[in-house]
Amino acid sequence: MERDDPFPNSSGEIGKRIGLIADLFQSRTEAAAVAGVSVLSLRRYIAGEQNPPFVALSKLALAKQVSLAWLATGEGAMFDDQVRSAAAEPSPCVDTTGKAVDLEEFVFIPRYNVKAAAGHGAWPEDESPRFSMAFRRYWIEHYLRVDPAQLSVIPVKGDSMEGVLNDRDVILINHADAEAMNGVYVLRIDGHLVVKRVQRLPGNLLEVKSANEAYTPFTIDLARQTDDFAVIGRVVWFGRQIA
Repeated sequence: MERDDPFPNSSGEIGKRIGLIADLFQSRTEAAAVAGVSVLSLRRYIAGEQNPPFVALSKLALAKQVSLAWLATGEGAMFDDQVRSAAAEPSPCVDTTGKAVDLEEFVFIPRYNVKAAAGHGAWPEDESPRFSMAFRRYWIEHYLRVDPAQLSVIPVKGDSMEGVLNDRDVILINHADAEAMNGVYVLRIDGHLVVKRVQRLPGNLLEVKSANEAYTPFTIDLARQTDDFAVIGRVVWFGRQIA
């Protein structure tokens, strides 16, 4: 026996309302990160293929000052005057010295638990990010010059890139840069996610090398690539904890 629908007028109708809120964000990727779900799950909610969890709805409503009752049931006004009034006077955000911080100066990039170098499987579009990492908006836009919605953070596992990227480092990936010319990239090879240094060679070949000389370099014929190979994106930053 199927469970009763938790919302009185779903799934297509609530999907339309979720779509309206998602369009208030810079991208569907950003909306999914705020909701704490994957982009794939968000698409399913909007298409009416899957019922959204209450927590995801509440996060979306709060982020855009939308009436939660309207979002869940379609009743009442989309924008709750009480919510807007409360949002007009936000609680101050301060740093550890007590100095006020403007959150608009930051972008929050989703951090996934999938590991590059010894991880398994394709890029996890159906996996929710564990949390977000804050980066200066100015740095993202003026130095990296990338769309924040095309960025994600994952940890590194293994010693194949030891000396360049160590075990437990975290890396920032630009998914928009998937041509794999020259640099450090995250690749999917035979169902495994790996982070390697790559170099484009004549003949449409891609040389894949590790920083650790114990690992043998190899080449990939891009003209014959299959579904078992994909360029996930270029590594544009890393962070490391000093033990």
